[in-house]
Amino acid sequence: MKILLVSSDDIFVSSDDIFVSLIKKKERMMKTVNFDGKKVTPSKIICIGRNYVDHIAELGNEVPDEMVVFLKPNSAISTQLQSFHQEPLHYEAELCFMYEQKLNQQGRFTAVAIGLDLTKRTLQSTLKTKGLPWERAKGFNGAAVFSDFIRIESIDDNLRLELTIDGKVIQAGGVELMMVKPDVILEQLQSFMNLEDGDIVMTGTPKGVGQIVAGSEFVGKVINHDKIFVSATWLAN
Repeated sequence: MKILLVSSDDIFVSSDDIFVSLIKKKERMMKTVNFDGKKVTPSKIICIGRNYVDHIAELGNEVPDEMVVFLKPNSAISTQLQSFHQEPLHYEAELCFMYEQKLNQQGRFTAVAIGLDLTKRTLQSTLKTKGLPWERAKGFNGAAVFSDFIRIESIDDNLRLELTIDGKVIQAGGVELMMVKPDVILEQLQSFMNLEDGDIVMTGTPKGVGQIVAGSEFVGKVINHDKIFVSATWLAN
């Protein structure tokens, strides 16, 4: 049964119509990424932490006994690289995969991009010391910046990223150096979480992370067998 609501202008409006309008408004507010010339709306961003041994060492962390997982909300997606959000921000370049499940097929990673996981390092350190979750340091607005996503047919050890800042290579690494490979990441995630079409998985960062300096030019690339799959340039503000 439809309930009719009377406006101040005595126009009858169906509650169903209002509900649909609210849903559409929410969809318009959701953040998108580019994939094959289309806008895709990820429901969530799943991040894998401490997946490169050298990065673990540079931050003085312990090697985990099992895969480290945390989330960023859709609202964290941005096209702008910011250097400050309540405190100075740090960059972490990562290989990022998009999940897709075609009809009657098992879901898999079908696209790749380079992404920047922005971190409030001072806040994160405080939260870790207190044994608290990281989301306040990882899930803020603008904390996830991505290149375009490019379709891939397979993932092997030759897939890697390269990040240059002001012309100097700062981070380089990829699947070969990962402690947990993408296929295992997907298998473990699916053991306890439903993935939706368009969801993004950030697979960890190699050594070389640091503070973002306003005015710096960041160039990120995804490379396979010395061929550049995709690249992006961001100017830090």
